Amino acid sequence: MKLTKAEIEQYKTEHAKLCVENGSIDVDLYDKYGVKRGLRDKNGTGVLAGLTSISEIIAFEEKEDGTRVPCDGRLSYRGINVIDLINGRGDRRFGFEEATYLLLFGKLPDKAQLKEFANLLASLRTLPTNFTRDVIMKASGKDIMNSITRSVLTLAAYDDEASNLELSNVLGQCLRMISCFPMLSVYAYQAYNYYDRNDSLYIHRPDSKLSTSENILRMLRPDMNFSPLEAKVLDTALILHMEHGGGNNSSFTTHVVTSAGSDTYSVMAAALSSLKGPKHGGANIKVVEMIDDLKENVRDTKDLDEVKNYLEKIVDRRAFDNKGLIYGMGHAIYSVSDPRAKVFKSFVKELAVEKGREDDFELYSNIERIGKEIIASKRRIYKGVSVNVDFYSGFVYSMLGIPRELFTPIFAIARVSGWSAHRIEELINTDKIIRPAYRSVSEPQVYLPLEER
Repeated sequence: MKLTKAEIEQYKTEHAKLCVENGSIDVDLYDKYGVKRGLRDKNGTGVLAGLTSISEIIAFEEKEDGTRVPCDGRLSYRGINVIDLINGRGDRRFGFEEATYLLLFGKLPDKAQLKEFANLLASLRTLPTNFTRDVIMKASGKDIMNSITRSVLTLAAYDDEASNLELSNVLGQCLRMISCFPMLSVYAYQAYNYYDRNDSLYIHRPDSKLSTSENILRMLRPDMNFSPLEAKVLDTALILHMEHGGGNNSSFTTHVVTSAGSDTYSVMAAALSSLKGPKHGGANIKVVEMIDDLKENVRDTKDLDEVKNYLEKIVDRRAFDNKGLIYGMGHAIYSVSDPRAKVFKSFVKELAVEKGREDDFELYSNIERIGKEIIASKRRIYKGVSVNVDFYSGFVYSMLGIPRELFTPIFAIARVSGWSAHRIEELINTDKIIRPAYRSVSEPQVYLPLEER
């Protein structure tokens, strides 16, 4: 006999409680057995799970006596400081393509190599015939990350060599992913905007002469117009988000699924699923939502006492989502500063002036300063607290007119370069499936025949 909808809901509610009753593990057992929850120590140091030459994150300096002292954070791609990559673009050049080449091939390209690589990405920036109509447009939805994931998995059906793990084939698949992610993302949003929001539909083709950041803005906007500063700031965001060590959740997922011998499309779909959570790629949305809530509940956002009072309520779990978190503050690794946030902030200020959003920039800056003081006074922390790149990225995207549904997909457009580098590194260096151990803490039970239960 089929259950009614109400009966199904009741079953789920009751048995969810049963899951908690029989599935909860005593938190003290983690310390007893030396298990690092989240594969991290209490000070945020990750459990060493592998080696990588793709990027390096430095948040502490080692002293001669063996102690670790927090320092300003540093991030390098293949040994090159990411700030140098950004500053090296000059006024008229974009850097995402150059940084992608660096991550994939381990060195900076010369002029001829960079031009050839940019032309290659432009040539691959296309989708199979009718793919936009038959796949992207047919099943629209608000969750653009799910739409991208579905599109990536469907692309495997158009690839006769989808499961071929020869390095040249995998590299070609990764390059196509890097090229197509902007189209998969923006077109999925346009479909949602048309079918679900009853708005106009715009499907603009990318321009082979434009950079990745320029094409994102071109495809997104009805008139395809954007300013040089807008494209430059988005290019900066892409560079800062494209890679962050092998231990971040989505890159580690890339290593894990690659180690199983899976195909590129499945690996990228798994990485996308890992990135979309609010604790990873969706954090900048929470920042913007928090700021909106502050504006609704603070009469004068220029009054620092009012702002401080609101932030204290957040930390005390009495405001916003009652989670006790000032979103965009703190990082799993960085303590003194997140270098991505520091370099980004200067571009944010310049864009805020162009957009007439100086008051908002001042508010963000005040929250950054006051929030650190509040967290330090109210929380027992094992390292310093600083803003991370997510604190400002949502503000930037809003100034660029990028809808919130695309905040995390923009992250994915950038990070697919890093995922590709990590997939290739795993294939080259490790022919062993990743399988960490879990210790069982279950109690023995006696099997009772069905009639005796």
